[in-house]
Amino acid sequence: MHSNIVKKGSTRAAHRSLFYAMGYDQEDLNKPLIGIVNSFNEIIPGHGHLKDIVQAAKLGVAAAGGTPMEFPAIGICDGIAMGHKGMKYPLPSRELIADSIEAVAGGHAFDGLILVPNCDKIVPAMLMAAARINIPCVVVSGGPMLAGRYQGKDISVSTMFEAAGKFEAGKITADELDTMEKSACPGCGSCAGLFTANTMNCLTEVLGMGLPGNGTIPAAYTGARKTLAKRAGSVIMNLIKNNIRPRDIMTSKAFENAIAVDMGIGGSSNTVLHLTAIAHEAGIALPLSLFETISAKTPYITKLSPSGTHHMQDLNEAGGINAVMKELTKAGVIHTDALTVTGLVEDRIANAEITRDDVIHTIENPYRNTGGIAVLSGNLAPDNAIVKESAVKEDMLVFEGPAHVFDSEEAIIEALLAKEVKDGEVVVIRYEGPKGGPGMKEMLNPTAIITGMGLKVALLTDGRFSGATQGACIGHISPEAMEGGPIALVENGDQIAIDIPNRSLVVKISDEEMAARRHKWVQPEPKIKTGYLSRYARLVTSANTGAVLK
Repeated sequence: MHSNIVKKGSTRAAHRSLFYAMGYDQEDLNKPLIGIVNSFNEIIPGHGHLKDIVQAAKLGVAAAGGTPMEFPAIGICDGIAMGHKGMKYPLPSRELIADSIEAVAGGHAFDGLILVPNCDKIVPAMLMAAARINIPCVVVSGGPMLAGRYQGKDISVSTMFEAAGKFEAGKITADELDTMEKSACPGCGSCAGLFTANTMNCLTEVLGMGLPGNGTIPAAYTGARKTLAKRAGSVIMNLIKNNIRPRDIMTSKAFENAIAVDMGIGGSSNTVLHLTAIAHEAGIALPLSLFETISAKTPYITKLSPSGTHHMQDLNEAGGINAVMKELTKAGVIHTDALTVTGLVEDRIANAEITRDDVIHTIENPYRNTGGIAVLSGNLAPDNAIVKESAVKEDMLVFEGPAHVFDSEEAIIEALLAKEVKDGEVVVIRYEGPKGGPGMKEMLNPTAIITGMGLKVALLTDGRFSGATQGACIGHISPEAMEGGPIALVENGDQIAIDIPNRSLVVKISDEEMAARRHKWVQPEPKIKTGYLSRYARLVTSANTGAVLK
């Protein structure tokens, strides 16, 4: 056992004394030591119930012959951080979480880990840590929130961000807004639509690091979620027995499966950022061209909120991710011989079936013949940009208009509330990338206000868009403005042409004019000059490489 280095032999007498101080006895120390990484806190709805999940995981470990030892991980609620300076922190927190898990697991020589996340950056951070430290690991998440109900319809937190725009446009009253906001989020869980957290929890299944149901069983189904966590206890012990490690599971085939399912379900555009970062930790390159290649041959077969009206509970009822994967095998985009924490993919999906064909379509009757995420390029994004194509209305897939440029998210929100943004414009929000933000803020507030107001505009940013975003919202533009990318050189009135079907993003100025503007460009002062964000900005790479630290 790896943990013998902290508990065996005469030179470890002091170590054993410290274990005894916590109530562990010799029998406990004779067993494998399993770290239970708990991201519980009282500020994220998706994490408020994780004590119960962790307790079930501990019971599972103990029953299977291991000794569970809990330690914490931090977490930030993207929804509460949204739309203000706090949104600079969620993406950088991904690196902090991965680093802290590495530090605790390395310092205490655990034999294996059960990782218990639930929301946006915490899920990929834990997968990054698993790949980095490469000891046996299982991920068991907290599950999605149930949709709220308002006037006979399912709603979620994305409805509320859009409701702010409706209120500002005079489409709903203050009383209606109040009633809606008290109805949208009925209880614990990661926000109910196919936003970043739920997409990543689903892809954790596909990568092979989570159990079936990890991404779709609602948090409110406490019996099923606890059963899943208890089962993780026996699974981690089996992985230790057979020395199966994360890099044995998270192979190139696993990442290709994850990309295919991501495209098939129309997942959050942020998954491109996170899958690339996880693969980096596993020593695997995921060029953006691979996302485009897989998208071209993967039919889009579910249409969940924010792209449609279904929520995660519907996907769960319809057969879950196993049913999606089995259907996508017909398109030849799933490696069924890939390994998971519970065996091969082919065994996992053997008995899966679609039980609601209104939620999961067949590949013969897809919503679209290609995947939900598109990779764009052109003179405005030489190193590519990302758009959630499945959330773009048909009349916005090809769009051209004059640029309306803002150097921060705050500036665009002020302009929206002052009614200064007009139909037909291409709104550019820059200096919000990994370095420029710093932290690559999500832009759900402006996109939701625009949707609520009914404005017909496109948005471009070197920052990110929330998984709850819908519309012609193109993010991850690389190189970012802070690095002198072309997005830094756009001026008000420049014509910008967007052609998503042909994967093109172009500003209609000559190469000579672009060069002249570049010659005059001066890099602005960093927005943050002290603390963690300052260090992060100096170390972080571009979005097209996963915004990892180097």
